Amino acid sequence: MRPPNGPTRTRFFALLAVAFTVSLAACGSSASEGDGASATTTTATSASTSSTTAAATATSTWPTTDLVLDPSKDYGDLYADGILPVGDGKVVLDEPEVGQVYLCHDGGDASVGGAQERGPWFINDNTEYDINQKIYVEGSVTWDGEYDLTVEGGERVIETNAVPDDHTTGEFPVASDDPAYQYDRNPNAISEQELEYRVTAEPELLDEPACMGGEVGVMVNGVPLFNALDAGNRDAGAWETQDDCDGHPQVTGEYHYHTLSACIDDVSTSTVIGWALDGFPITGPTVSDGNILTTVDLDECHGITSEVEIDGEMVEMYHYVMTQDFPYSVSCFRAEAAAAPNFGG
Repeated sequence: MRPPNGPTRTRFFALLAVAFTVSLAACGSSASEGDGASATTTTATSASTSSTTAAATATSTWPTTDLVLDPSKDYGDLYADGILPVGDGKVVLDEPEVGQVYLCHDGGDASVGGAQERGPWFINDNTEYDINQKIYVEGSVTWDGEYDLTVEGGERVIETNAVPDDHTTGEFPVASDDPAYQYDRNPNAISEQELEYRVTAEPELLDEPACMGGEVGVMVNGVPLFNALDAGNRDAGAWETQDDCDGHPQVTGEYHYHTLSACIDDVSTSTVIGWALDGFPITGPTVSDGNILTTVDLDECHGITSEVEIDGEMVEMYHYVMTQDFPYSVSCFRAEAAAAPNFGG
């Protein structure tokens, strides 16, 4: 289970919101990734190396939608107790729907990957799971993470070695004496990759949302982001045993998240924590302390329009939101998506 000196999952988002406020007061705000009118490079070479951002940017007009965040509204803290709904089988193939993952092809086959046994954290006839009771893969491995972002004209180029530049990982393959082994014997070892994402820096809303494959995008710490499902179209957050930062490797050794990592320090709705394959930014769900967005507050692709900080400026724009509950992040694409560089399941 989560180490005794680590943060509990029940108040995870509220604690991070408070930490973010303190951080801003101490350090001041810094520029984030560039918009479509900029030429910006961000590089992180290790967990101890700060990112640097160069070049000023011009004001850009970003797409917006009718569903707009209301900062004065009390969205509540629906999952403060850590009891989350299980999203098994929540897949649609014909048209997008809130709370479902809109896949281009079904292909679900639990025999080719994912957990072998249901963990004891499943409760209420397996319709929910208790995140505070979930077992995490042991270990603390340090990596030399590399992440570089350059906006060149109308294209955002992101290069990463796919290991985190800001936190450790668990030890994989899962050791036979690790308590997680009895539920998920992940046999894959983490290995550095050479990934290049080329996504539009000027996303335009499609007339209708598009279906998706297995990969969503990439986080600003260099870790790829996959959709909410395991190989059998089960809820990966509920079934699979990730490490304490909610990551694990797939068959080619690519470390990735399916859910919002507990090791991301700032999960505000105004802060970019990743980029989707269609060029829209990804933020966290925290509006304010104890005021946290969930799936019911978002559109069919898991997004909303609100103010987001881009290169030191607050701009109103459409963006995806990572939530604590299924489907966790992007569940369909609102703009034309680029191909994932190395998706292996």
